[in-house]
Amino acid sequence: MKSYQDMSRNELLREKNRLESQFEEVKAKGLKLDMSRGKPSAAQLDLSMGMMDVLSSETVLKGVQGLDCRNYGVLDGIIEAKQLLADMTEVPVDNIIIFGNSSLNIMFDTVAHAYSHGVCGAKPWCKYDTPVKFLCPVPGYDRHFAITEYFGIEMINIPMNEDGPDMDKVEELVNNDPLVKGIWCVPKYSNPDGIVYSDEVVKRFANLNPAAEDFRIYWDNAYSIHHLYFDDKAEILEILHECKKAGHPDMVYKFCSTSKVSFPGSGIAAMGTSKTNIADIKQQMTVQTIGHDKVNQLRHVKFFKDIDGMMAHMEKHADILRPKFEAVLDTLEAELGELGVGSWTKPKGGYFISFYALEGCAKAIVEKAKEAGVVMTGAGATYPYHNDPQDSNIRIAPSFPTLEEMTQAAKIFALSVKIVSADKILETK
Repeated sequence: MKSYQDMSRNELLREKNRLESQFEEVKAKGLKLDMSRGKPSAAQLDLSMGMMDVLSSETVLKGVQGLDCRNYGVLDGIIEAKQLLADMTEVPVDNIIIFGNSSLNIMFDTVAHAYSHGVCGAKPWCKYDTPVKFLCPVPGYDRHFAITEYFGIEMINIPMNEDGPDMDKVEELVNNDPLVKGIWCVPKYSNPDGIVYSDEVVKRFANLNPAAEDFRIYWDNAYSIHHLYFDDKAEILEILHECKKAGHPDMVYKFCSTSKVSFPGSGIAAMGTSKTNIADIKQQMTVQTIGHDKVNQLRHVKFFKDIDGMMAHMEKHADILRPKFEAVLDTLEAELGELGVGSWTKPKGGYFISFYALEGCAKAIVEKAKEAGVVMTGAGATYPYHNDPQDSNIRIAPSFPTLEEMTQAAKIFALSVKIVSADKILETK
């Protein structure tokens, strides 16, 4: 088939009428398909059900150091849980703190601490006469942007390249503006593009010379072991090690959790960072809590045993996820590949596919798909303030529906793209 741009006005009108008839047939089916968020499916959650059996009333709930996990104590996590998540995060065990069930919660608390009390003795962000600033690689993770927006922090868009953020722009802003206090990063299989930061990008991050003494890189390792292809998995340089080599050991907060490894909402989360930062964070923790859930920490250790056990578990996740991603990509290629109405990423891991529609079409496509019963992430959500300047990016989340549902949803999405794109192009013909 010709691209829509190459069709005459009459050809495109005929095509649009044909598509509208198809759409009415789909609408009449009354479908309800949800691919709005990157939630694991029931089949993925089933993989961790054995975790419910590793503890019982007969279990001696003591860690390897003899600590009774039922009681108070151990602010930063039991040593075996620290070792497991240190291995997952690729940092030394002395550089890890175990928190509760959510890395998002840690990120919120870290920003809140900086805002109210300052970072390592620096001026609290709330004491500035003008709002402090955060850099936001776009498209990016909506919940990151929600945190900084909540605190009234000014967010600055940083374009993403194929190997990570535009480091020329990052260096210019970080090295010259003392109000720039942080940057959000998802360095491996980024949300939503699935981009993996190159060695050069990681090294340039490590060699930043911030104008602000309290600048930190908020390095969200959300998908660090979430490969779709274990025979072709991405590897990136370890940022704490690179920062230490560059003489900036305190510049990174590295976050991870088992939310998409075991049970979302019932996992364990951690931060990897320098000992100086750990001491600063513990000052808040000693007031905030007497300790996080050590029984849950022990349960995770007994279930996974070590990082090899965790990686074997993740291969099972990949076996469930991979066909869904491939079904979406195959559908997009078959339905849209020759039409010139969009482009999309082909990630090797993570939880999302990023679709780029013709400029000015994303919101209309999402609304059109919703008419036919397919709920997607709102257009604009992948940008600060929900404002995509091009109205182009749409995040596709293949994980939650079944394979059959996902294939169906992908076809409806492609149909919606065709109709909205045809309308857009007809405006100029």
